[in-house]
Amino acid sequence: MTEGKIWLNGSLIEFDSAKIHVLTHALHYATGVFEGIRCYKTVNGSAIFRLGDHMQRLIDSGKCYFMDLGFSRQQLEKAAIDTVTANKMEECYIRPIAYYGYGKMGVNPMPNKVSVAIALWKWDEYLKGDSDKAARLMVSSWARIDPKSLPMRAKATANYANSALARVEAIKAGFDEAVMLNSAGRVVEASAENIFIVKNCLLATPPTSSGALEGITRDSVIRIAKKNGIECEIRDIVRDELYTADEVFLTGTAAEIKPVGEIDSRTIGDGKAGKITKQLKELFEAVFHDKDNEFSKIWLTPIN
Repeated sequence: MTEGKIWLNGSLIEFDSAKIHVLTHALHYATGVFEGIRCYKTVNGSAIFRLGDHMQRLIDSGKCYFMDLGFSRQQLEKAAIDTVTANKMEECYIRPIAYYGYGKMGVNPMPNKVSVAIALWKWDEYLKGDSDKAARLMVSSWARIDPKSLPMRAKATANYANSALARVEAIKAGFDEAVMLNSAGRVVEASAENIFIVKNCLLATPPTSSGALEGITRDSVIRIAKKNGIECEIRDIVRDELYTADEVFLTGTAAEIKPVGEIDSRTIGDGKAGKITKQLKELFEAVFHDKDNEFSKIWLTPIN
């Protein structure tokens, strides 16, 4: 996308006018927080998935970095809707970001004004291959940042330098994505998605205390699984369990539910999406297409 409107500090401006100064604090010191949100074309028109939850997490992430965004959650929700409407897109990926701007250089961000922007684009494919093709993963040599080093509950730009190194390492080695372990050797998540395993029909995912992001898609899957009688444990997972799992899949706003067929050159199950992965994927897609009688009503925000 190279044209359209971007919401910046309360106003919709032209795409090419949304620029920052080269001395923007966040560019030098990674003092920014952001979100990834999806707008879907449903059977009842376009709707944004879990908009309020995403905007609340943006505000909470900002608190971790002493950021006053200057806008309420309701104002940010309206801004997202206005941006989608202005760009006349039925489906899109929405990227709100808050960051310390240009003012005074130095590690301390506090003298600088916080700016908030919302941009969007069409994101058809996130991980290699079509959505049903199982991804190939490797365990990264880079450890996930420890929660004692950075606030991992915050979706902060700083955290994703760690993710970028892991993702590039995986791609250069011929894989699609990386799995990251923490300093204790426990499985945390992929570079930009949460991870689930299935063993003997039991679903499991690492706790946020491991360093994993409190993913909104992760939470959605847990709640959908519970409603449909699929037991889910939130517990520590060791590396070996990945190799011996019946199924593995990733979750995230961009990735949605992505099956995993291989980890470290070991085939997971039969190398294809497993039964429970397919079931959860179908149930999740029904929700964001407004075909679910329970979750669609509480998780979808209509555009008009």
